[in-house]
Amino acid sequence: MTSRVKRAFKYRFCPTDAQALELSRTFGCVRKVYNLALAARTEAWARQERINYNQTSAMLTAWKKTEELAYLCEVSSVPLQQALRHLQTAFADFFVKRAKYPRFKSKRKSRASAEYTSSAFKFRHGRLYLAKMLEPLAIVWSRPLPEGAAPTTVTVSRDVAGRWFVSMLCEDVGVKPHAPTDTAVGIDAGLDHLLVLSTGEKIANPRHERRDRARLAKAQRELCRKAKGEGANRRKARIKVARIHARIADRRRDLLHKLTSKLVRENQTLVIEDLAVRNMVRNRTRDRAISDAAWSEFRNMLEYKAAWYGREVVAVDRWFPSSRLCSVCGALQVKMPLHVRVWTCDSCGTTHDRDVNASKNLLAAGLAVSGCGAGVRPQRRTPGGQSATKQKPSRREL
Repeated sequence: MTSRVKRAFKYRFCPTDAQALELSRTFGCVRKVYNLALAARTEAWARQERINYNQTSAMLTAWKKTEELAYLCEVSSVPLQQALRHLQTAFADFFVKRAKYPRFKSKRKSRASAEYTSSAFKFRHGRLYLAKMLEPLAIVWSRPLPEGAAPTTVTVSRDVAGRWFVSMLCEDVGVKPHAPTDTAVGIDAGLDHLLVLSTGEKIANPRHERRDRARLAKAQRELCRKAKGEGANRRKARIKVARIHARIADRRRDLLHKLTSKLVRENQTLVIEDLAVRNMVRNRTRDRAISDAAWSEFRNMLEYKAAWYGREVVAVDRWFPSSRLCSVCGALQVKMPLHVRVWTCDSCGTTHDRDVNASKNLLAAGLAVSGCGAGVRPQRRTPGGQSATKQKPSRREL
C-alpha cells in the first residue's frame, strides 16, 4: 500500500549578489510585518478586543500605502501574507495552551526565512524561480526530488553561519510501509551510551559537542575580545563561532537520522521512555551532556518515521522504575544511585547491567500496555488518573 506523505526536502544553494540582496530585504520585510501585526494584536488584546488574520491582512494593505512603510511593496507579497498566517497559528497554539504568547522577531536572534506558496515561485525542469527574481537559484542537488513530485511550498532561509537553504514541501508517493515483522525492541537513552537496546546492543555516545569544545571555546574567546557593534572583525568572529555550532549540529542530526532509520526498518514495535528533557536540562552538572545527546530530537525522528513506515512507538511513563526493577524476577530495589552501573538482585541473584536491564523492562512494560490498550503517557489533567505503568503514587494517595 502506498501512502501520501508530505515531506520537506532541504538543499543548500549559492545566491548571486542580486538574489542575496533581494532575499535579505524580504527577510527584513517579513520580520517587520510580523512584529507590526503582533504589536497590533497585543494592543487590541489590552483593550479586550481580538484581531484575526483577515483584519491583519487588511492592515498590511494599509501599511503599504503609507510613506514610512512603502518599501513593503518592493518585495513579493506572498511571504508577507505567510508571516501573518504564521502569527495566526502562533496565537491559535497559545489559546489552546500548546505554546507561550508569541514573541517579537529579532534581527540578530530570530531565524531569517521567507515562505513562498505556489503562486510566488515556478519550478520547471529542476530549476526554481522565485518571485521578483530573473535567474533561478543555484541549488546543490544533494539528492533528487521524488519522481513526479511538484513543490507546493518553498521556504528560503539563511542560518547564523551565513549558509543559504531552500526547503521544498512535496507530496512523496514513494513512501511505503515496511513489511510487518514480529520484532520489538526496548530503547533506553543515556549519556555513557547514547542508546542501549533490549537485545544487549550498546550504541556509543559520540559527544559531538565535547569533540569540538576546545575549538568552540577558542572561537568564543576571540569573539569576546572584539568590540561590540557592527564591525567587520566582530562579524567574522561571530560567523566562525556559528560555523562550529553548525558543524556540531549537522553531525548530530546525521547520526540520529541513521539510527532512527535503522531502528524503524528492523523493528515493528519500539518502546522508549517518556523523558522530561526540559526539566532534566535544569541540572547544572549534566545539562550540557543532555543537550548534546538530543533525546527530544531522537524521539521526534523516531515517531514521524514510524508513522511513515507503519511501525508503532510506545512511550512508557517516566515514573516507571525501569532501572530498579529486576527483569528476571520482578523484584524492585529500594535505591539505585546513578554511579551504580552493575548490580545484583537480592531475590534471584542475577547480575544486571543497569542500562540493558532498563531497556528490557521498558520493552516488557511497553508490550504489556500496548497489548491491553491502556495509556502509557502521563495523565496530569485527568483527576486521579494515572497511566497503566505509573509506579509513583500521586499526592492524593499519600
